[in-house]
Amino acid sequence: MAKRITIMLDDELDKKIRLAQSKIILEENKSVSFSHVVNSLLEKQIAKKK
Repeated sequence: MAKRITIMLDDELDKKIRLAQSKIILEENKSVSFSHVVNSLLEKQIAKKK
């Protein structure tokens, strides 16, 4: 189940996440939420650390 959490992002980080979002949207030709992109990026980074 998803949980709603409020966080503060630096402007530069917000831009990078939105750029990643736009690339996914263009590649997959479908709508992708900002939350989905943040979750995917976090999961990838956490998996690298293991």
